[in-house]
Amino acid sequence: MTDQKLKSFDTLISLTQNQVDEAGGRLGKLMSERTNAQQQLDMLRQYREDYANRLNQAGQTGITATNYHNFTRFLATLDEAILQQTRVMTHMDHNISVSKEHWRNEQRRLHSYETLKTRRVQQHIAAENRREQLHTDEMSAAIHRRNSMDRG
Repeated sequence: MTDQKLKSFDTLISLTQNQVDEAGGRLGKLMSERTNAQQQLDMLRQYREDYANRLNQAGQTGITATNYHNFTRFLATLDEAILQQTRVMTHMDHNISVSKEHWRNEQRRLHSYETLKTRRVQQHIAAENRREQLHTDEMSAAIHRRNSMDRG
């Protein structure tokens, strides 16, 4: 294997490693965004629970029809926000799944190139060893012939 072929493998591996790193970076960013979205959803749910408890307490002590209507309307608004945030989470989960698969594919491709380079280097070494052994055998045979001629 020539130095140029090894350099080509190294370049291919380097480019693929960059793609693995970029895919990993995108995946990390998506996962971070998902964590933030989950925190927002948790806050909305907690706020809704707190507000529902306030409505329940107000109902026990007495509440006007207008205040009751305002409470229920606001709870409906919170329910809609929770539903929308849940949809965002579902969409993010899908994007993360796609991004993970892309990252895994890039890792597999990198591993394949590294394995291929290793095999080629091993084949080159084995061929070089065979050439050296053949050369050594030829030199031994030549020495043996010369010694045989000197004796005979």
